[in-house]
Amino acid sequence: MADAALYADADRRFARKRVIAIAIPAAILAYLVYVFLAFDISGLASRARWDNGAILLSDTWSHKVHVTRDNRAGSVSVAIEGEKKGTYPEGTAPDWVALDGETTVIELGDGHIVRFLPDNALSYEVPGFGLIRARIDGGEVVTNLDPDRLPDWISLSGTRLQITTDAGRVSLTRNRTEAFNYFPGWELFFFTLTSPYHGHTLTDILFGPRIDPERGNIAGAWHDFWNNQMWAHGQVAWAIFETILMAFLGTFGAALISLPLAFVAAKNFTPLGPLRFALRRVFDFLRGVDGLIWTILLSRAFGPGPLTGSLAILLTDTGSFGKMFSEALENVDNKQIEGVASTGARVAHRYRFGVIPQVTPVLLSQVLYFFESNTRSATIIGAITGGGIGLLLTQAMITQKDWEEVTYYIVLVVLMVMAMDSLSGWLRRKLIKGD
Repeated sequence: MADAALYADADRRFARKRVIAIAIPAAILAYLVYVFLAFDISGLASRARWDNGAILLSDTWSHKVHVTRDNRAGSVSVAIEGEKKGTYPEGTAPDWVALDGETTVIELGDGHIVRFLPDNALSYEVPGFGLIRARIDGGEVVTNLDPDRLPDWISLSGTRLQITTDAGRVSLTRNRTEAFNYFPGWELFFFTLTSPYHGHTLTDILFGPRIDPERGNIAGAWHDFWNNQMWAHGQVAWAIFETILMAFLGTFGAALISLPLAFVAAKNFTPLGPLRFALRRVFDFLRGVDGLIWTILLSRAFGPGPLTGSLAILLTDTGSFGKMFSEALENVDNKQIEGVASTGARVAHRYRFGVIPQVTPVLLSQVLYFFESNTRSATIIGAITGGGIGLLLTQAMITQKDWEEVTYYIVLVVLMVMAMDSLSGWLRRKLIKGD
């Protein structure tokens, strides 16, 4: 009887395990199917704008030169990225743009030729398609195109014509006529057109004759690079410093506050249960509110700035550190504390020599890891509080045109995180392992 009962119990246990082994994957699969249907993942492809995606991708590694005619004044300007700081001097243009009175001829390459014609008209000779003519008449766009038979690379409405080909883009509106030509690389990254060092190689600057009579080559080139008006390298470097400073102040400030509070929250150091309970709930509240929420609240209270971002990190990390530090203190070896106490040491000395050396490796490891992580978080927080590289990144994305600058900032953020990772790893080896 006893053996039969044992066998029956074993069979029930194995049957339950088989059911669980099948039920859990089935539940996960059902959830994934629900997500697929609820979020309409199958419809993402149909809603995606692949043409905009291709333009965005090309903008990250290339630059475009704008040839713009003001249809009201008739003036023509050529500017890199369409910015004043990248505008060619009046009457000058790259060799693929010919300024000839009221007619401007633009060779986009591969036989694509655009002409800005008098009376707010333009023509675009597209190989394999033919000649496109358009003009502004009474505020409306008039073309030789059939609106019912337009290819997908031409967008036409009553007030706007846009043509996008592999060679470039052309647009015509009531106010302006524009042609965009793409080139690889980040133009004017080192020097703007107004700098005498623009167009010179590194060899010319280091070993060639003096380029600017009033300045040495190295000093002058560094000044013009650091104060580049388009890329603002000096401002970007300061923004990176602000981001690291936010992470540093928030992380290590939280560590300094959390350590004494952790002794109060630890069971083996504070016998008062209600006090421990209350402090632990404070820790739960601080880390339970996300850092971005703290950022928004503090920015309303204290205004934008890097200090607001530091306080947001400090509040969140105080809750996290308080929990981790108190748990580390509850696991210390009491024998070391008793050994220090046997020498007649005071309570403070018992903590200093009997407790702190035991928990230091854990505390340092956690603090350094959070410092590295907060370096990334400070980028997002800076976008809200108006400080650091996050602000520059947000501004560049809002413009919807300077995606090469977005790429530049993202590269710097990745390099910053890699540097913080290497630094925190080195500090851990030095301070914890003694290597």
